[in-house]
Amino acid sequence: MSHPPRSNRGHRERNGDHRHHRDSHDDRSSSPSSRPPYYPREVDSPPQRVRDVPPRAEQHDSKCTHICSRRGVVLICSVLTNALVLICLIAAHMVTSGMSSVAATGGFNINSHFNLQGTELQQVRDLDMQYSQMRAPGIYGGIPFSLTFGVVSMLFVVAASKPPHLMSRKLLVGALLFQAVGAVAYVVAVGLYLHFIIGVNATDVCQRRERLYARNGYTWMSCDVSGADAAVALFGLITAILYAVGAVLTIQTVRGVRRYLQERKRRAAERPRAPLRADTTAV
Repeated sequence: MSHPPRSNRGHRERNGDHRHHRDSHDDRSSSPSSRPPYYPREVDSPPQRVRDVPPRAEQHDSKCTHICSRRGVVLICSVLTNALVLICLIAAHMVTSGMSSVAATGGFNINSHFNLQGTELQQVRDLDMQYSQMRAPGIYGGIPFSLTFGVVSMLFVVAASKPPHLMSRKLLVGALLFQAVGAVAYVVAVGLYLHFIIGVNATDVCQRRERLYARNGYTWMSCDVSGADAAVALFGLITAILYAVGAVLTIQTVRGVRRYLQERKRRAAERPRAPLRADTTAV
């Protein structure tokens, strides 16, 4: 016995319903409303203000981070050595000025601490005054010299509180020229200072002064280069070395900033355009 056609048609209709249900489910899953993963949603993309915020590590960089770089540390050390040169200049003048000059400043009573009387005492005072006047150009030239370089170095230290690529190019070039000139100037200044001191110590005034002091037991007052003068020369040469090292580091910084800016321009030129919105691309 054959089944009636209605049952076959009903069976086919039931199968068609199942296929229609599956097809409708697949159509909903692949409808244009579900965007492909390479088309970001407007709600998912962060606003431009948030995307432009620098990384968290860069936000926490302080001024000390840039000041304490190699270039900044060298500049800080040069400020300290300039101060040491200044101190040693004053100390050298105080030591070699003689006991009578120290007594004149109120350091001690010359009548109770100085074993000279009468004519010898007057000769010591005259020789000390002449010798101090002969050494005066050294201290009057050395103090402004070291003070000027120390203050300018401090200004460059303060200016180094910003990242190098944010600093003015003229400021970096100025720091380079200043340190290069400072290295050469300090070497020349140390040579001139020692030549000047040796020349003053070779005069007849210094020789007579040395003999007069030695006659009364003060053998430390000699015409040799004193320890304070040697310290001036030593710290001056250290400052020259620091300026030379700082100039080399500044050259490296200028080259690094130039490469960074060129790389940033290249990346900006090669940056792809933003992808089109899904609404305009979906078919």
